[in-house]
Amino acid sequence: MNVPLLLLLLFQLSRSAVLTGSERAYLEHQLVAEGRVSGRRTGRLYCRVGIGFHLQIHADGRVNGSHEPNPLSVLELFAVSQGVIGIRGVFSSQFLAMNKRGRLHATESFTDDCKFRERFQENSYNTYASVIHKNHRTGREWFVALNKRGKAKMGSSPRVKSQHVSTHFLPRMNLHEKTEQGFTITDKEQEKQPPPHPSTPPIPKIAVNTGKKNRPVVKYWPKFRFG
Repeated sequence: MNVPLLLLLLFQLSRSAVLTGSERAYLEHQLVAEGRVSGRRTGRLYCRVGIGFHLQIHADGRVNGSHEPNPLSVLELFAVSQGVIGIRGVFSSQFLAMNKRGRLHATESFTDDCKFRERFQENSYNTYASVIHKNHRTGREWFVALNKRGKAKMGSSPRVKSQHVSTHFLPRMNLHEKTEQGFTITDKEQEKQPPPHPSTPPIPKIAVNTGKKNRPVVKYWPKFRFG
């Protein structure tokens, strides 16, 4: 890992508030490249609850979600052991942690509260459960979760389960990936109408001489007499 380059990037990130869009995109590209060299993943964690939120870590220790991607939602995921990772906010330099009550917060130093078990779900989303904090009576794990308003949920809540959409996060390692996809609305009347067929020229009628003479048709009208 190139330590001088990383320190230079962190110094530049502290000035991100006054950077232009192109300069911020360049720094994000450098972070992704540095993460590939060091084996760390740099990107965003997208939760599809509500209108969809990106997990973000603030410098003052707050953890919540933002619908629009921003510098605070750029996260660094690094491996601690097999299946266990740590999550750090790149622009805030804070580690994601969960205390013994199940509350999410951010801390400057990496401790056991910052270790999360990453699991891959069948719907291509991931879940992140605390390694040391859980319900010791039932054995139920405490997960990182956001509610439909983008606020961090208590991992100790009975409603926070691995099957719930609030605990499902999609890693987006491409920082410049578009969050919205375009679609086309078609009028129903246009759908019912069949597509126009190509016009074909009329077939000319050909007179065929069969050798028979055309006989005139004679019509007879009956006459009725009364009296």
